[in-house]
Amino acid sequence: MNNLRWPTFIIITVAMCTALFLAIFLSGGTAATTAAVVIDPNRASFGICFGPERITCVVDGDTIWFEGRKIRIADINTPEISSPGCASERQLGERAKMRLQALLNQGSFSLQSIDRDQDKYGRDLRIITRDGQSLGDILVAEGLAERWQGYRRDWC
Repeated sequence: MNNLRWPTFIIITVAMCTALFLAIFLSGGTAATTAAVVIDPNRASFGICFGPERITCVVDGDTIWFEGRKIRIADINTPEISSPGCASERQLGERAKMRLQALLNQGSFSLQSIDRDQDKYGRDLRIITRDGQSLGDILVAEGLAERWQGYRRDWC
């Protein structure tokens, strides 16, 4: 720093502090939240379920098998494909299933527990997230699901 003159040092320091402030401000966070990184521990290649052996696959828009465990996505409800009320429900359900498969295969994800571990059918109840965002919320935003309200509704 003996060769660095004070005015140059001050200009460089102010520029660095300004850049840091702008990065934090434009990201909408604070230094603590900007530095936080969400690590999603799960990753798999999901197919579509068929046949009796199900390890890692998508059943429908709100049910998957992951590493041999049947999981019901707890924060959404999607149209039925196994016993739909009408043809349009089956079509929308198929779209939800394919979209869920695509979302799961896009990268790592987390499985978040809710207030109870399983439903009455023995399925694990989980919310599936990536980078802190619910994949169910994406399906809802795209019109392929609705928020879970505690019961199935008629999609016809």
